[in-house]
Amino acid sequence: MKKEDKEKIINSLVEKIGAHKHFYLADISELNAADTTALRRKCFEKQIKLEVVKNALLKKALENSNGNFEGLYSALENPTSIMFTETGNVPAKLIKEFRKKHKKPVLKAAYVEESVYVGENQLETLINIKSKFELIGDVIGLLQSPAKNVVSALQSGGGKLAGIVKTLSERE
Repeated sequence: MKKEDKEKIINSLVEKIGAHKHFYLADISELNAADTTALRRKCFEKQIKLEVVKNALLKKALENSNGNFEGLYSALENPTSIMFTETGNVPAKLIKEFRKKHKKPVLKAAYVEESVYVGENQLETLINIKSKFELIGDVIGLLQSPAKNVVSALQSGGGKLAGIVKTLSERE
């Protein structure tokens, strides 16, 4: 590969790393063509960009990017695929789902919410990380809960009060 081609690939990776807040490094080697196609299709459905990269070029791209990616360097051995995503936990869920029927992909490392996670044992942790929208939904739910309780109490109390007034009015 020519030096100019390598520079183009590195610059492309730097742009993608800068454009995505979260990315995963996985090993998808040894998947046959049909399984690889199925994985790519699932990634497309979940808006994940999957690319196979050379470790040396990815390391150069990480070094040239803004951010602290030193913890990921140890995972840059053996074949590596990178999964770019906007939602931090979606690739982890996809990996777990896909692994129910296949041996791979294997999680090598991830960069999620400005934190580095290294190793397959971090998969469950990554699945449980909530996205920005999930956290907003939880906060809204918590804020609505007391208001719902007050409205519910007023409605049920109003029904009781109306029943008492009606019973008293029917008496002579």
